[in-house]
Amino acid sequence: MTPTWHQRVVWRIAALLLDYPTQQTLGMFDALHALAISLPAPAGPALVSFLKAARRTSPIELAAHYVETFDLRRRHCLHLSYYAYGDTRKRGMALLRFKHAYRAAGATLGEHELPDHLAVVLEFAATLDPVVGRRLLLEYRPVMELLRLSLHEVASPYQTVLDAVCATLPEINVADRRRVAELAAQGPPEEQVGLEPFGVDPRMPEHLGGRR
Repeated sequence: MTPTWHQRVVWRIAALLLDYPTQQTLGMFDALHALAISLPAPAGPALVSFLKAARRTSPIELAAHYVETFDLRRRHCLHLSYYAYGDTRKRGMALLRFKHAYRAAGATLGEHELPDHLAVVLEFAATLDPVVGRRLLLEYRPVMELLRLSLHEVASPYQTVLDAVCATLPEINVADRRRVAELAAQGPPEEQVGLEPFGVDPRMPEHLGGRR
């Protein structure tokens, strides 16, 4: 299935909003708000809701909330394969699959950027290869559902960004719901290994943003 233009716009806006809120991103909020208003429900209104809340928040407070939400809480990690594999060798192979998909489309990553960050995947799906990007999003649909539910639990404004992304994908099925429950109950595996060979390639110049 080829994603629609509206789906790709939702992914592009969400990719920007799920990245660390730099001054450059903050300066785009008015334009993103105007674009989100034009998108159909439920994704469009969900993005508008976040942008309204973000525009009422000071840059310092928004940055602090981002760090507290995504950097300090394991349940809110934006690295998709972390939920399923933790810091294990299996995660290393999953990261390679992401990198191979990007390279096949001619994409490159920032020097210190892991390829499974949700903002990176969304940007790839929105701008470079929507078919393969959608396939990656569907593969990690249970992970995104768990993240979405976790953000709702703490009433984070970012919950509506995940609502918007998930609204562009099919409803989760029974098997996906079972997987969400497993991930929530078990948490990520804890085998500790180095991931540098799988996620970071110093030869790759920055292209798909600069996630932290």
